[in-house]
Order: sequence, then C-alpha cells, then structure tokens
Amino acid sequence: MARLFIFGLGYTAGRIAQALRGAGWLVDATGSSGNISFDDEDAVRGAIAGASHTLSSVPPADGSDPVIDKYVELLGGKWLGYLSSTGVYGDVDGAWVDEASPTGGGRRTARADCDARWMEMGARVFRLPGIYGPGRSAFDRVREGKAHRIDLPGQVFSRIHVDDIVSGVVAAIEGGAPSGAYNLSDDLPTSQNTVIEEACRLLGVDPPPLKTIDEADLSPMARGFYAENRRVANIKAKRVLGWKPAYPTYREGLAAIMAPA
Repeated sequence: MARLFIFGLGYTAGRIAQALRGAGWLVDATGSSGNISFDDEDAVRGAIAGASHTLSSVPPADGSDPVIDKYVELLGGKWLGYLSSTGVYGDVDGAWVDEASPTGGGRRTARADCDARWMEMGARVFRLPGIYGPGRSAFDRVREGKAHRIDLPGQVFSRIHVDDIVSGVVAAIEGGAPSGAYNLSDDLPTSQNTVIEEACRLLGVDPPPLKTIDEADLSPMARGFYAENRRVANIKAKRVLGWKPAYPTYREGLAAIMAPA
C-alpha cells in the first residue's frame, strides 16, 4: 500500500493527507494534527523508512530549513515534495513570473534558500501564492473586521484555493511528475480590494473604506504583503501535471465557500 510521510500537517497539508487517505494511502505526519513528534527521531526515522513519498510544508526557521537540517540523511531515494511560496520571486512591479524567473531577490530570502535546497535534492517544489479556502478567506476577514481596502493603484496578487493545491499535488504524485518547480496559482491575478469587495457583495455588507497603507495601520507582515506586486503564471503545472484549477478565479472560489455544504 502506498505510504506518505508529511512534515507539518497544517491547513493545506492536512487536506492533502485527507485526499490521499481517501484514495487508500497510509499517511503519517508531524505537526499539531499529526501522529508523530518532529523531535522524536526514532519515530520519524521509522515512518520515513516505510514511506515511498515525503512531503514537507514546514516553513523556514531562523533562516534555514528545519527538515533538511535535521533529517536530510533520511530523504534519499524518496519521492520528495515541498510546499514553497511564490514570494521567492520578489517584487516585479506587476509583471508575470513563471518557474524560469529569477528567485531570491525578494523579502523572503530564507524561503528562497530553502526552495533552492529542496530543488537541489530533486524535489517537486510547489510554489504557492496567497492560500484561501473554508475558514481562511476574505469572508473571515470581513466578518472579523480585519478586511482592508488599500489605495495602491496597479497592485495585484495571485491566489489559490486550497482544494486546487490538493489536486495539483495529488496529480504530481499520481502522475509521476518530474522534479522541479511548479506554480500552483489561479488564472486571474487581481487586487486584494477586488476580492474584498466581492466577499462583501456576497455577504450583503458594505465594503470597508479605502485607505492609504499608512492609514490602515497594518502589521509589519501585512505591510510586507503589499510591498510586492506580481502575476504568477501556471502554464507549466497545467501542461506537465495535467492540472486544471477547479476555481480559476476568486469568484468561483468565494462562491464555493459561500455555498451551503
């Protein structure tokens, strides 16, 4: 029986695990929802030894990759996957980026370094833009009073519904995709303002007022989010993985979240 080991069973990786378990896979994982402690070296060693596939969703820590630093000797000969970020491309003033675009020049230098290390190990590196889905979407920010509309003309972002990440990673696993980077993003980069406005329309509430970035009093992390401007191309993932997003734009994604189960 096929077996996967996941480092970091969080929001996205948890859904990947659920999908593969539904397809008959055995899945072990570290993380708050996992069954193995990251620091239990014997348990991790045993689980990886019995797994054909290993996937990491663990972000950088102290400028380095905790999984590679601690367990690199266990990963040889395995199918490797890594959930990375399109933040590795940095700011390109709204231009399109693809997997051949330069990396490492943005604010997320540690992420870019970890991305490169996994690439060197022969992993399938899934570069993800802003992730949204049930329990983590513009609806939640609006309801919590945390939604913002920032007056930054020309600012756009790419995003991806969590279910489309799942289908992309599963396609790579089941299709025997070659190692390398894959952008999993939707088809319509757009401003965060537009997404917030659509969420408000669906909720039947007024959108928050338009503010300058200084007036919005954003956290340093949120300000960093607005410091970069790019459009992320997904053509390679469609061509090589045979992947097609079920939610090609924020409209379909938000409507699906809004719809009753």
